[in-house]
Amino acid sequence: MTRVFVPAVALAIASISGSSAMAQATADTAVTVKFGGFVDGYYAYDFNRPRTLDRAFSTQPARHNEFNINLAHVEAVLSGARVRGRLAVQFGTSVQSNYAAEPRVGSYSGGDVSRYIQEAAVGVKLTPRLWLDGGIYLSHIGSESWISRDNLTYTRSLIADYSPYYQSGVKLTWQATPSLTAQVNVVNGWQNISETNRHKAIGGRLDWAASPKVTLSAYNLIGNETPDSVDAQLRIFQGGSVKLVANDKLTLMGTFDFGMQDLVAETGRWYGTSLIARVQATSTTALVARVERYADPKQVIIVTGGADAFKANGGSFGVDVTPAPKVLWRTELRALAGSNAVFPRRDGTAKSNAFIVSSLALTF
Repeated sequence: MTRVFVPAVALAIASISGSSAMAQATADTAVTVKFGGFVDGYYAYDFNRPRTLDRAFSTQPARHNEFNINLAHVEAVLSGARVRGRLAVQFGTSVQSNYAAEPRVGSYSGGDVSRYIQEAAVGVKLTPRLWLDGGIYLSHIGSESWISRDNLTYTRSLIADYSPYYQSGVKLTWQATPSLTAQVNVVNGWQNISETNRHKAIGGRLDWAASPKVTLSAYNLIGNETPDSVDAQLRIFQGGSVKLVANDKLTLMGTFDFGMQDLVAETGRWYGTSLIARVQATSTTALVARVERYADPKQVIIVTGGADAFKANGGSFGVDVTPAPKVLWRTELRALAGSNAVFPRRDGTAKSNAFIVSSLALTF
């Protein structure tokens, strides 16, 4: 009897072990794919009434006195225990504005096709806490998203508009602790998919949830942004933000960025800052206010088209309404003013600019 029992038990254990291994292997390779999208339609009125209807110094909104699409995208998001990825195609006036400067070097580059790619990235888990991702993906810089739905304000702050929206390269993301994430990026450059020189740019990011209410972030990017035909001009950019969710009604966020770049005979420096407060007044209505400043005396980042540089202070006030699930109606009044007449208007230039924009967005 014993001679029969022992082999039977061994066979049962082997069978169970094999089933567990197969189940684990299945769990490691199983993936899910979710499809979705976002549509952000808007109307904006610029009180300077630019002749071309193109608004200056802002990608959102990009057009004056016109009903249009700020951003629309459809996406497929793949999630698995060891792999992940996102493919999103897009269009809209913010896309046209953002990719207008996409470099064209050789026969197979430029923004004609690449502007329709919001993200095309794939990632693989190297260790339980370390991911490697590569492709075209949204920038690691800043505290504001390209997608207006995900921001405290409808329009992006100047510091967000004048830092990269997207990048092309690879990144390592390390979940050091449940509250601390570190990331290293190697990318083609400062918001460009097509390469402009033989160098790569490197950037990092740290996000620390100091408490359930406070999140601190720091980020940077260092690289040469000139073609190989001229001497290298190193650009160094650094920024950080603090986000405080005081309670279920009040959210505060402050951001400060600065940068420097070697120029022909000197060093150009610029900086920007913003402070945003959002109050959830009712279950369906929120009020948002912002103050900001941006200064680029040597026109490294913002080229005005004249001798006067961009140095401006600004403020905005917005009302956000959620009339139905997944629908967001946002209206914002925003003004900028500086010491130089750099803002286009119908009969020349002005030292200030103001506009109102209303957006209706749907997530599906």
